[in-house]
Amino acid sequence: MLRVGLTGGLACGKSFVGEEFARLGAHLVHADELGHAVLEPGGEAYRAVVAEFGRGILDGEGRIDRPRLAAEVFGKPERLAALNALVHPPVVRREEDLIAGFAAGDPHGIAVVEAAILIETGSYKRFDRVVLVECREEQQIERAVRRGATREEVLARLGRQMPPEGKRKFADYVIDASGDKEDTLRQARRVYEELRRIKG
Repeated sequence: MLRVGLTGGLACGKSFVGEEFARLGAHLVHADELGHAVLEPGGEAYRAVVAEFGRGILDGEGRIDRPRLAAEVFGKPERLAALNALVHPPVVRREEDLIAGFAAGDPHGIAVVEAAILIETGSYKRFDRVVLVECREEQQIERAVRRGATREEVLARLGRQMPPEGKRKFADYVIDASGDKEDTLRQARRVYEELRRIKG
């Protein structure tokens, strides 16, 4: 099975590209969803995160309130690193379990893991190929604000992410999602065909 990491900054279009890869036949894993799952009560990271950050991050039902947790690490690199150290390993284990399941049923298939901080965490090393999706920063801001974030929140998140020029040197393919959707889809199909050729 060909293992592909799909990454990109906030609101750059990586999910859009990931869904197209899935439509074309890839097995798609959303690392964000796994990150949410391990923080649920009973999830692998729940107890450790509550112990580290305190019960003040919980809502009335005992669930981790993600905005409260985000506030605990906002602008504090060492606290963010502590959170990532608790959440990242169980997420990786879940990714690996899913990929193993895909490989058992479709050994010649392509598994794509979509993750925002694939390069920052060093996870890119686990993949055969890395696809980077990028667009202009102003577009990222506009898209994220349309989804409900404030401009200040978006700028703060962008400030914590490695800029695209830093990520490019780790990428085997770059998809520029600055244009219209059809242009992005054309690029995604071209990359997917190349991945299929490698696998074939």
